[in-house]
Amino acid sequence: MEVAVLNTTGQETGRKVELNDLIYGVEPNDHAIYLDVKQYLANQRQGTHKAKERGEISGSTRKIKRQKGTGTARAGSIKSPIFRGGGRAFGPRPRNYGFKLNKKVKALARKSALTYKAKDNSILVVEDFNFEAPKTKEMVAIQSNLKINDKKSLIVLSDQNKNIYLSSRNLKDTNVVTVDELTTYNILNASALVFTEGSVKKLEEIFKI
Repeated sequence: MEVAVLNTTGQETGRKVELNDLIYGVEPNDHAIYLDVKQYLANQRQGTHKAKERGEISGSTRKIKRQKGTGTARAGSIKSPIFRGGGRAFGPRPRNYGFKLNKKVKALARKSALTYKAKDNSILVVEDFNFEAPKTKEMVAIQSNLKINDKKSLIVLSDQNKNIYLSSRNLKDTNVVTVDELTTYNILNASALVFTEGSVKKLEEIFKI
């Protein structure tokens, strides 16, 4: 499919970019998307949760009452989970929530997400631009010109650009990433996907198309 290239004022430049069907027109695989998003969210978890169990809390180790004749259940330690102040039974321990996912599955998930966005006409292509200095006001003006200022937008650059990143950092619903940082989660989480001309070409290079 062809998409018109816009400038930063929101006007068409007269050029068009071909969005390759091998990336933006595949048969979407929902399960691949599910697995990739699940892995992304799992990798965001610190996994540093910890609760002390009965062998880790401070307290006397003496037997708190005699074994028989009390009319109540046996109790051998004040650190037992059944007592207030005792250790927690089967509490959380530090762990890594990450899991392995094949590269081909991750690639299919990204292509599937991009295909969904292409079908929804949520992809815009803008000519490569830059700021002389970080200016949030200029980024807001560009979003207003592209009519995405009221949407959650993802701007995809071909390479790192400090001025563009700093100009958007203060905006709540705007995220700037490079093509290398593009994830299935970021694609699906955005209402509007804004590619620069260079990033469209570089994405094809990454997928080796």
